[in-house]
Amino acid sequence: MNKPIASHALRFSQPLTAQSPDWEPLFDHIAEGEAARERDRVLPYEAIDLIRRSRLGALRIARADGGGGSSVRELFAIVIRLAAADANVAHILRNHFSVVERFALEARDEQSRKWRQDVVEGAIIGLATTELESPKVGDVIPATTLTPDGDGYRLNGTKYYSTGTLYADYVLVRVADHNGRLAATIIPVKRDGVELVDDWDGSGQRLTGSGTTHFRNIRVERSEVIFDAPDVGYGVAYSNSFAQLFLTAINAGILAAIERDATALVRRRARNFYYAPAERPADDPLLQLTVGQISSNAFAAQSAVLAAAETLDVASLAGIKDPSNTEPALQAALASAKAKVVVDELTIRSGSLLFDAGGASATRKSDNLDRHWRNARTLASHNPDIHKARAIGDYAINGNPLPAKGFF
Repeated sequence: MNKPIASHALRFSQPLTAQSPDWEPLFDHIAEGEAARERDRVLPYEAIDLIRRSRLGALRIARADGGGGSSVRELFAIVIRLAAADANVAHILRNHFSVVERFALEARDEQSRKWRQDVVEGAIIGLATTELESPKVGDVIPATTLTPDGDGYRLNGTKYYSTGTLYADYVLVRVADHNGRLAATIIPVKRDGVELVDDWDGSGQRLTGSGTTHFRNIRVERSEVIFDAPDVGYGVAYSNSFAQLFLTAINAGILAAIERDATALVRRRARNFYYAPAERPADDPLLQLTVGQISSNAFAAQSAVLAAAETLDVASLAGIKDPSNTEPALQAALASAKAKVVVDELTIRSGSLLFDAGGASATRKSDNLDRHWRNARTLASHNPDIHKARAIGDYAINGNPLPAKGFF
């Protein structure tokens, strides 16, 4: 890794593209001290401020609108590289890109054009969807409500797993109106009545701000509400495939970081076991085998994610041409699910192999190498692989399509 430069010295070219040379010094800077931040629970506000300055969050916005004009595949290649630098920072941005994909790529009205312009200028969007009291995760009517208030609404409710919102400028909230209609509203996090609570205590992804958000009698304008429809936002079939593959891309990035750390471990090991086949660890064929397995796993993981991302590009274009044709979106969901089943297993396995490369001294808390396994295991627990694999098998055997709604 190149020596990071000071954050104030970072410069970002415009217009922003996935091929920009500015990414490497940015990611190098974010990677500096990442292990210590995770170990000591130092929230990465500086890294997110750099993300704002870089306008990374606008990569998917068209160049004509001031963004980077990147494809989904190009974006996910960037996500993998960012996750290799800091998996928490990459995860903080997951909901941002998901919201942009749904509501900002194609501006339908003046309000959505404003959201898009704010993203181009660096704004970050968080998410508040899940309610712990809900009997099911995903496509259910939320208890968070919009009640009429003149020509607008009042928002009340509590959400959990609000990943990224602690660092965001806006938050998207899933709600139901007084008639039970499902909708999303995007509001500034500093609006009166919004309370962000940093109470996420997971074993992994400790710095993502995935805690509680309270909404107390918040004024919401009618223009800030998007009701679900078959061709809009959460009403679109298989619209969650992007967000699911984003998590898998983070795990692929973690695997790249495991490869990096395993290689460095073996290179710097000064001694080996007395019964080892080589005195010098770097010459030990068993350690070479271990690093080779990890490296191969990292290659396979990245390849799977990028291949699935290409199907999302195809589905996105097809949806623009014919929103009623859901077959490309189904195939993208299938590819994303298959990638998750494979990449999660490879990353978790490699997180354990890392200690075969380093030995007992690699378990020192000061090195914090266990963060890779913990982070990968936490990410894999989002919509567990057992549900994905069963649905894939059902499709292969019986032709039954994957779930089109919810968090699948």
